[in-house]
Amino acid sequence: MPYDHSKNKEEIPDPIKASVEGRLPDWLQGTLVRIGPGMFSVGDTSYNHWFDGMALMHSFTFKDGDVFYRSKYLQGDTYKANMEANRIVVSEMGTMAYPHPSKNILSKVISFLSHTIPDFTDNCGNNIIKYGMDYYATSETNYIRKIDPNVLDTQDKVDYLKYLSVNLVTSHPHYDKEGNTYNMGTSVAEKGKTKYILFRVPPSAEDGAKATPALKNLEVLCTVPCRSLMNPSYYHSFGMTDNYFIFVEQPLKLDILKMATAYMRHVNWASCLKFCPEEYTLIHLIHRQTGKEVAKFFTDALVMYHHVNAFEKDGHVVFDAITYADNSLYEMFYLNILKLEVEKPGMSGKVFTKPQYKRFALPLLNDKEAKFGDDLVKLTFTTANVIKEKEDRLFCHPEILCEGVELPRINYDFNGKRHRYVYMTCTDMSAISTKVVKFDVEEKKALEWTEENCWPGEAVFTPRPNAEEEDDGAVLIVVIKLSSRVSAFLLVLDAKTFTEITRASLDVEMHIDMHGHFIPKQGS
Repeated sequence: MPYDHSKNKEEIPDPIKASVEGRLPDWLQGTLVRIGPGMFSVGDTSYNHWFDGMALMHSFTFKDGDVFYRSKYLQGDTYKANMEANRIVVSEMGTMAYPHPSKNILSKVISFLSHTIPDFTDNCGNNIIKYGMDYYATSETNYIRKIDPNVLDTQDKVDYLKYLSVNLVTSHPHYDKEGNTYNMGTSVAEKGKTKYILFRVPPSAEDGAKATPALKNLEVLCTVPCRSLMNPSYYHSFGMTDNYFIFVEQPLKLDILKMATAYMRHVNWASCLKFCPEEYTLIHLIHRQTGKEVAKFFTDALVMYHHVNAFEKDGHVVFDAITYADNSLYEMFYLNILKLEVEKPGMSGKVFTKPQYKRFALPLLNDKEAKFGDDLVKLTFTTANVIKEKEDRLFCHPEILCEGVELPRINYDFNGKRHRYVYMTCTDMSAISTKVVKFDVEEKKALEWTEENCWPGEAVFTPRPNAEEEDDGAVLIVVIKLSSRVSAFLLVLDAKTFTEITRASLDVEMHIDMHGHFIPKQGS
């Protein structure tokens, strides 16, 4: 039977032991926590888009050669309101929720007003992130939910607006070895200005016997003005090196005025997201210590969700990212489209735009002696260039390293450093992954893992303790297995050879997830 993306999944709140084939590395101790949509209908109402489904957390705990699995729904305000009403009553990006016809006029007026100035959902189903010593489920609204990663309990609801004027925040922050977390968000029309804000959250501080929440000590590092007051750029991630932030302001924009009237017009908020191919993409290079923008670059219109990594080399900042030529990827995840693509690939009428892994090179110094048309990039290991144009405009032409890949993960010890290996899913023909690859960016070669009737998810690299080589570790992948009694397993690959070490099989109906976080056992 084909996988049904719209089928509600049952949670497994008590841990169950997986059937382990092979031998897990002795050093692999800890918990892989992942999250993604798991419930798509409540009562007689259904979500339209896969991303909208109510968040289901699941975890794989590695302990002395065994693997234990559990899953729980994120029980935020959205979940509780929907369950209490036995229908979807909180709107998501791709699904507007309307009052039941039996509701009185006052209830309908309140619903209208709440959507004109929307109070967004806390259905945080995109990623697991860390601030200080605490872990949170996150999407991209101003709300995150604190969780207990050990038992997957839902805890405090946290509003970024309590600490910083941001309406949208990315779900892909960066971390440094000192325990700081770096993230960025968008402040819409605050005091007549719309801007992007980069901020740092330091490790938790002890205040007597009580730990102070890390977000309370949040520090703004810099702000970048938006090109348009009511049309901020959508972005899903950003780049960071030892000395710089890289922010890509792409011409995929939210129309805030249209969002304010979307409910009245009976359209979803996603319809207010517009790709403008006639506009250029701006690349902002910002110095981490001063918070000042040191350079601005242009490139062709593109859509980018995931940065791979960034590093500095010989007077340049180099960054890698997965890019698209348009915004058709979001359209591919409407549940009616997914159903057709699973049952009859290519028959949905939607064209899948193949993603490209691109490398950009940004020279730190603008050579004033360079003539129009000169290439300012002086690196020998990439064909990426920056051409000086009239009025000193610097235009980037990236190098395409490979195509048909997504969900990039690296050895995070190399974040901000020059890396060689990237672990990714293959989305060559559709948005559904059938392979995972280890890509060597220097040799432009790939090792792959695939198995018939298997859909692998994001490949999470976990380094061996005290490892010296970049690919010394294991790669953890949740695999959905079709047409089999065992519906899913956790695959463990040797990162160096990309061959199977272990699989931990489970006789449960597991959901396809989005992103996750590996938490090593303390002291391991």
